[in-house]
Amino acid sequence: MSNRHTIILMQTSQSRATRTFMDYDSISQAMDGICGLYERKLKDLNPATGNITYDIADLYNFIDGLADMSALVYDHRIQAFLPYDRQWIKQKLFQHLKKLAH
Repeated sequence: MSNRHTIILMQTSQSRATRTFMDYDSISQAMDGICGLYERKLKDLNPATGNITYDIADLYNFIDGLADMSALVYDHRIQAFLPYDRQWIKQKLFQHLKKLAH
């Protein structure tokens, strides 16, 4: 999963003004970025809580709660970005977190 430039596209609400993107050097860094985004939201919602924990289902619910989320991953073979949907992102997150746990 290394060295594959990844752009995460997201829209947090139905308003087009909430469209944004996050740019990463690899799929792995993109998955860390999504986790960090969720963790920052949890801290904003629970400012008095020192140690926040969550499980993969919570992370999936966060992703499903967004108006839209997708990824563009650079493929060196064809020298173009390939699009992936939120289901693919959730699969990659699961694999990434599983690898971190071991």
